[in-house]
Amino acid sequence: MAEMGKGVTAGKLAINVQKRLTRAQEKVMQKLGKADETRDVAFEEMVSNFNKQMIEGGKLQKDMKAYLLAVKTMHDASRRLQDCLAEMYEPDWFGKEEMDALTEDTDTLWLDYHQNITDKSLNTLDSYLTQFPDIKARIAKRDRKMVDFDSARHHFSSLQKGKKKDEAKIAKAEEELGKSQKIFEELNVELQDELPVLFDNRVGVYVNTFQGLAGHQEKFHKEMGKLNQNLNDIMTKLEEQREIKKGGREAGTTEESAKSEEVNHSEAASPPPKSAVTNGSDGDLPPGFIYKVKAVHEYAATDGDELELKVGDSVLVLAFENPDEQDDGWLLGVQETHWLQKKDISIKGVFPENFTQKV
Repeated sequence: MAEMGKGVTAGKLAINVQKRLTRAQEKVMQKLGKADETRDVAFEEMVSNFNKQMIEGGKLQKDMKAYLLAVKTMHDASRRLQDCLAEMYEPDWFGKEEMDALTEDTDTLWLDYHQNITDKSLNTLDSYLTQFPDIKARIAKRDRKMVDFDSARHHFSSLQKGKKKDEAKIAKAEEELGKSQKIFEELNVELQDELPVLFDNRVGVYVNTFQGLAGHQEKFHKEMGKLNQNLNDIMTKLEEQREIKKGGREAGTTEESAKSEEVNHSEAASPPPKSAVTNGSDGDLPPGFIYKVKAVHEYAATDGDELELKVGDSVLVLAFENPDEQDDGWLLGVQETHWLQKKDISIKGVFPENFTQKV
């Protein structure tokens, strides 16, 4: 004969096989209506509640794990996005150090959120569900012991009703009935005490699980809101920095253009070298002619030696006989129309240079 497993003897194996056969026979007899079955409606309701509670708890555990997986996925996506921003953020941009610190704080917040839910919600749920396998096994054992009790009860009853009574068998059957009844009732009483308590405890477990989850969510979103506000402030300051730099560049360009125009105008208005001054021998040009200008603003003469200007007047600029008499920003000239008509420069006068433009 093959060697039996550790702790199992041939006698025990035979007893177990016999028990299974007896239980099978008893169930068949009960289904056929040839044997009555011990029923406990209240206990059956407890078992129904237990099965419902176990299914709901398992579903909650599964969904909680899925939620944590989603949190981890969001954390990974957030970290990649923050890292991307930190890598693109140039050293001279506003708030570079604050941006780096913000990236670390955001990552830490996600880690804490995931860990807190795991510790306070999922682990509590896991601990709660560890009770169910043992109780489920004891319910199944109680059902088997109830069949053993019914079988012993029917066997004892049949021996008592037999025409030929064997007192020894009756006594043995009665003893077996007492043992099976005791085992069944012990399990039955234990489960009747435990199942209602376990069913009621589900409320406390759900409350703790979802209160903890809600509290951690509230804290997480509050802290994340602060970090998002900080990020928004940094972005606002960065845009202001860009606008200031842009305005500075435009101002610099305008200033350079103005300086360049001023230099050109100054060069145009300044007297040419002595070699450029004519002595009146060049056709219709008056003696001392330098260049011609056109009035761009009206000027009313306030003194007898000043030349009155109207917009559009052409003026022939002349050299001062004594350069020391020339004031800064003033030119000496004669109206071109007067010169062309009368060839006379006696009606010459001084006028402000910035009221004219060289032509």
